[in-house]
Amino acid sequence: MKNNNKRPKVLLLSAAISMVSWSMMTNADQYSDAAENWLSKEFTDSTLKSAEQRKEMAWFTEAAKPFRGMTINVASETIATHEYESKVLAKAFEEITGIKVVHDLIQEGDVVEKLQTQMQSDRNIYDAYINDSDLIGTHFRYGKVVAISDMIKGEAKDYTLPTLDLEDFIGLSFTTGPDGKLYQLPDQQFANLYWFRADWFARDDLKKQFKEIYGYKLGVPENWSAYEDIAEFFSVYVKEIDGVPVYGHMDYGKKDPSLGWRFTDAWFSMAGAGDAGIPNGLPVDEWGIRVEGCRPVGSSVERGGATNGPAAVYATSKYVDWLRKYAPPQAQGMTFSEAGPVPAQGGIAQQIFWYTAFTAAMNKKGLPVVNEDGTPKWRMAPSPKGPYWQEGMKLGYQDAGSWTFLKSTPEKRRLAAWLYAQFTVSKTVSLKKTLVGLTPIRESDINSQAMTDAAPKLGGLVEFYRSPARVQWTPTGTNVPDYPKLAQLWWQYIAEAASGEKSPQAALDGLAKAQDKVLKRLERAKVQGECGPKLNDKSDPEYWLNQPGSPKAKLANEKPPGKTIEYNALLKSWQRAAYIQLFGN
Repeated sequence: MKNNNKRPKVLLLSAAISMVSWSMMTNADQYSDAAENWLSKEFTDSTLKSAEQRKEMAWFTEAAKPFRGMTINVASETIATHEYESKVLAKAFEEITGIKVVHDLIQEGDVVEKLQTQMQSDRNIYDAYINDSDLIGTHFRYGKVVAISDMIKGEAKDYTLPTLDLEDFIGLSFTTGPDGKLYQLPDQQFANLYWFRADWFARDDLKKQFKEIYGYKLGVPENWSAYEDIAEFFSVYVKEIDGVPVYGHMDYGKKDPSLGWRFTDAWFSMAGAGDAGIPNGLPVDEWGIRVEGCRPVGSSVERGGATNGPAAVYATSKYVDWLRKYAPPQAQGMTFSEAGPVPAQGGIAQQIFWYTAFTAAMNKKGLPVVNEDGTPKWRMAPSPKGPYWQEGMKLGYQDAGSWTFLKSTPEKRRLAAWLYAQFTVSKTVSLKKTLVGLTPIRESDINSQAMTDAAPKLGGLVEFYRSPARVQWTPTGTNVPDYPKLAQLWWQYIAEAASGEKSPQAALDGLAKAQDKVLKRLERAKVQGECGPKLNDKSDPEYWLNQPGSPKAKLANEKPPGKTIEYNALLKSWQRAAYIQLFGN
């Protein structure tokens, strides 16, 4: 009887073990099957071979085991790249790892607000953020962010993708602090470039007319003088093409936070207001903030800054003049999001400052700016340089939305989010994401055959990113100690100039004074350690204007002769520069 009693227990134990083994095999099959499905249907474009992709996806499945069944929450602004992540990549990640991701798409200002609230309250709101690297100066000073480089060496050592290949990322200099630590991981990036109607610029009648009026060739403007002449030419002399009113310039002027981005992103740097230095001018950056070591010491000219200096006043004056004279009348009352689609409507000849994030929306068949075969009638090129610009300076802005992790997020949730972040930038996924959103982050993707094949329909995007010139386009840098507090000042004061309420000089005097006031409050609070602000005493502005570098004294002639270059010649110079960089002379 005793033996008979034992036998069923043995059978039950054996059956239980079999069920567990079967369950484990089923789960393993579930995740590997999901990976195969996604690889065959979605991630067909990759710089990795199929076997390498499978290995990378298998790593995610294995690494995710301790977090399986969790739901994590992340936030980003709403652009095409992040829409792809939210709708496609989050689902793929869940099926391959068992970790559910709620990827919220919100306005850029809301991302900064949520991030700031979490930093101030130490209450977890999101497990990770994709926020602009413009906050690098904020992140490395406040000590609220977990440095990526520390995380990789520490708690995330066993959860860091072996094929992450940080050296392949093109924007790491944007997300590295003065202490040499990597604080954010680039997820997408796009530049602001010059945009123009190449089909109009190629017309013999318009080329002849322009040459007769201005004495030089119609082409890609290399300086602001030529840009201004071209703006005047199309708005004043051409006026209409094929029955459609045309304008030589596009911008926006409504009092709105996006008016501040227009300026903090690049307006002063294109004019040449800051100092030489890549990624940002030192000691004075494109915001006009001077640092000594890593300490901000002032933004007004009387403290050694350049926010209200002659170059900044020149830049603001041109912004106001061109908006009034050469842009469509309704542009004065538009915001960034309202003005963005206007060039695609077919009535704009050029735009000095155009975000390449609009590329995908600008090359859709059926648009007035797209040919029957799907190729664009437009092209993008480097923005022209202002008269204060000098060699070695940054020339424009590059947005670098980057994964950011806060110390206030519980470690387990942060590590699960770190896995998702790596998934969105992994080599299995990144090329397809680049082709969808056109916001490249990897050198290997930029140089892939897939990008070569796509190039004819992208109007110069691929050529730009393959060019050594791209290093002159950079985000806001580390001179800015508190991006949320300082950025909100800009649109309020710039709007005074845009509306005509105040002169450009008076508006910028107000801005510089307001920035110095914020810097002084941060200095008194002593919350940013040895790299926090310590303002210079006020001096006679002439003292600083007579020193080398920025702030720069007013030029006797702010409009040198216009200078242009043929687009094909520009491309050849890029290709030659790229060849020299790779192979030497």
